[in-house]
Amino acid sequence: MSLLRILTVGDIVGPAAVDVLSKNLFSLRTELRADLVIANGENASQGNGLDLSTAKELLFCGVDVLTSGNHIWQKRDLRDFLANSEQIIRPANYPASCPGAGYTVYNVMGYRVLIMNAQGTIYMDALDCPFAAVDKILSREAGRYDVSVLDFHAEATSEKLAMGYYLDGRVNVVVGTHTHVPTADLRILKGGTGYITDLGMTGPTESVLGVRRDIIIEKLTTKMPVRFELAETPIMLQGALFVLDTERKRVTEVQQVMRGF
Repeated sequence: MSLLRILTVGDIVGPAAVDVLSKNLFSLRTELRADLVIANGENASQGNGLDLSTAKELLFCGVDVLTSGNHIWQKRDLRDFLANSEQIIRPANYPASCPGAGYTVYNVMGYRVLIMNAQGTIYMDALDCPFAAVDKILSREAGRYDVSVLDFHAEATSEKLAMGYYLDGRVNVVVGTHTHVPTADLRILKGGTGYITDLGMTGPTESVLGVRRDIIIEKLTTKMPVRFELAETPIMLQGALFVLDTERKRVTEVQQVMRGF
């Protein structure tokens, strides 16, 4: 039995989280025997977004492919790089005129891994249908990949669950990102797809989605505008490990990953 071990890392939030990954990701890869690391990097830079220097640092420290979401456009210096990068992708259901691509095929251990990114439309921007966008990619790349993974960047748990069931048996791994809170439904669906509604975040532990608690509490209790600042607390890496039987095309093992630094 030939196994492929895929580590998926939840939304990276802020420079402190990037620094922790730079110092610890290679050792974590060794500990988990991860063959491939996919991380959502859309909040990795100061003030949201992903700038070019941060992207390069993450790719240098052990991330193989960076996925993203609605904040990917905030740092202008990344846009030209996106157009030619095979290791950074943006949601596929943005207009075709946007820089970059919604998927990439990454080679690891002799396997062609199709890594896709799509964005939900419930409580988010009115983009093209994410279900149709994924179907289009699968049809276009049929026969050109051995393993498939989707990062579905969405707000509504219902939309993420529906996507998981929709792709069960057709995509090997479906993970949700965006809400920064890990869900307790990591599992293997009936068709052999590894699934979780949200990976959580890699960022400050004592925070509200990465932001200082007092700031969010002030906003919610006074309804007044505030300036968001990232919390300066220890960092927690949150994600999930999927072990795929490449011969049977089924996930055989799932493991939630949480590490404090």
